[in-house]
Amino acid sequence: MKKILGGILAMTMLCGLTGIDAGALTPPAEAPPQVVEMIPCGSFSVNCYIVSQGGKAILVDTGEKAYRDEILEKCKAANVQLIVLTHGHYDHAQNAAYLSEQLRVPVAMHAADLGQLEELEIDKAHTLFGGMMVASMYMLKFLYGNRLTAGVIEKLIDNRTPIFVPDVLLKEGDSLAAYGVDAEIVALPGHTLGSIGVLAGDDLIAGDALMHILWPMRSAHYIDRTAMEASAGKISGLGDVTVWFGHGKPVANRSW
Repeated sequence: MKKILGGILAMTMLCGLTGIDAGALTPPAEAPPQVVEMIPCGSFSVNCYIVSQGGKAILVDTGEKAYRDEILEKCKAANVQLIVLTHGHYDHAQNAAYLSEQLRVPVAMHAADLGQLEELEIDKAHTLFGGMMVASMYMLKFLYGNRLTAGVIEKLIDNRTPIFVPDVLLKEGDSLAAYGVDAEIVALPGHTLGSIGVLAGDDLIAGDALMHILWPMRSAHYIDRTAMEASAGKISGLGDVTVWFGHGKPVANRSW
């Protein structure tokens, strides 16, 4: 007991003599999660993202096949623990099976988008640009079957998504803290029925709930317009965050 009291007294005297605040001896709080890299990885300025915190990371979307080895090396360097798909379109999901196998990490997505991995559901559009994209989807589906999507404009690339079964099914409010990153899932249906976003600190990765092709906009094409508009409003309500798009460069959040 005397030794314990003596130690406390000595520490108190030491702090007083050296000017050290005893509170400063408390370990600092862990830095918040942050988007550390936006990786361009496909047609129409497709992006995937590495979100890192405390030496661990998650990968959000996986890009097109041609970019898979570049993305793999970046994931290894960042110590990626989980792959999250914002939705099931091939330009965001094509490398999921490959990266999951190579990194030995699970893939997570919303259950409502499982069908998108197998067969393209043709979207509707509310802009001229979106209408052009949808028209190309109809044409390619008619010519080449259900597994083609709108990413093939320059050439008929291999746009099939290799079959995989997601390890984790996500929903609104789910935390990704178990994978080392303090991030939360935000349900953003409309572009597809199972579209989601990832909110990490002051960053929102919105997938295709919003787009930045030519200019920032609501999703140019969608399955459900009412849901798409509600999701855009939901993003506006998140306030002062940076919005990272599935297509294009980030911008500050605003009224969408």
